[in-house]
Amino acid sequence: MTSTDTMASIESSVPFTRHRHRTALGITCDILQVCVDAGMDGISITKISQKANLSHNAVMRNCKKLIDAGMIRTSRIKTKYIFATTEKGIKFYQELQKFQDIIREVNIRY
Repeated sequence: MTSTDTMASIESSVPFTRHRHRTALGITCDILQVCVDAGMDGISITKISQKANLSHNAVMRNCKKLIDAGMIRTSRIKTKYIFATTEKGIKFYQELQKFQDIIREVNIRY
């Protein structure tokens, strides 16, 4: 078995050997999912960053866009900013989930 054959064998057996970068839509979906999962009480930026596997700056940048679009709201508790999904954000997230289901059926990467 050559080294090329060995690498091919490893790549086919380990699904995470090649990293795919998330699209802007994928990142938005991940952030919304974390916020929806947190419920109406909301979630801190640190927890969003951890659960969505994004840097603090990336989360802040994307949360700002979601706030501007009216999909999440923010409140301040002492020194922490808490983000929670709005009704508009929940509806968008549900529609996005339907879209993702269709995309998976067609096997398209978005």
